[in-house]
Amino acid sequence: MFYIWLMVVILLTIVEVITVNLTTIWFVISGIITIFVSMITDNFAYQLGTFTVLGIILLLTTKSFLQKRLSVIKEATNLDRVVGMDGVVTIPISKKQSGEVKVDGKLWTALSNEELSKGDLIQVIKMDGVKLHVRKEVKK
Repeated sequence: MFYIWLMVVILLTIVEVITVNLTTIWFVISGIITIFVSMITDNFAYQLGTFTVLGIILLLTTKSFLQKRLSVIKEATNLDRVVGMDGVVTIPISKKQSGEVKVDGKLWTALSNEELSKGDLIQVIKMDGVKLHVRKEVKK
């Protein structure tokens, strides 16, 4: 049974490396412990029980803790401040073709779900990389 559990651990490790989402790491750990249990007893029910129960306990007790510790904090950049700002269209924008807008004194490539002509006033609704998603500014 030792080799079966070793193959399970190797397979789960490969899955964990491919997904990089902390999906099977707890069962990799419980599989390693089950390898030691298989050296002590040949009873498959004990081995399977150890693997399953220990994997679930590790999952329930450590997943949220590890996700908090390993989560990447997205830092806001100065560029994010253009969201919500007003600007003007400098190159027309269509639903299928990006155009250009001037916001905060800078020219940006812009996308929109509506047709916008040169000179239209716009508002930035979100930023996607270096492209702005804009909409026609609503008169206040």
